[in-house]
Amino acid sequence: MDIKNMNKLSDQFIWSDAVGLVTKSLGEASGSEKFYVNIDYVPPGAYSTQYHSHSQQEEFFLILSGTGTLRLNEEKQQVGPGDFISKPAGKNNAHTFYNSGEEELVILDIGTNESEDTCYYPDKDMYMQKSNGARRIFSGTDLNRSWYPDPNPENTQRN
Repeated sequence: MDIKNMNKLSDQFIWSDAVGLVTKSLGEASGSEKFYVNIDYVPPGAYSTQYHSHSQQEEFFLILSGTGTLRLNEEKQQVGPGDFISKPAGKNNAHTFYNSGEEELVILDIGTNESEDTCYYPDKDMYMQKSNGARRIFSGTDLNRSWYPDPNPENTQRN
């Protein structure tokens, strides 16, 4: 095992978008298997992610620098250096961070790597399901509420 430096990561472990959000995947770069460790750099006026919850993935966030707003279950709270929160899985704990400050918001983001997980995006009523190495994205309006996994459906009565 080699010691890595977050300021010398190869490009394969750095993700960025058009507004300047940058994520450094430290856990992946160091070979972590059971959990991920990311550093998120959120520019002023940007979000860390879309507002979402996880069915299986547990997460922990620590604000390293900057200030912002945490939206957690429709409540908004100010955050700054030293603030941290743990977000257990499967409890419909939707979240996102917004950089409402004037300097970069830097977040340590740690969570479990789950082979099976469903993210729900309540603002869009969208789901992203990870299962068997595939990702499926679908709308809540696409859900079939009449199908049941009954082995003998013709002999089953539903009320």
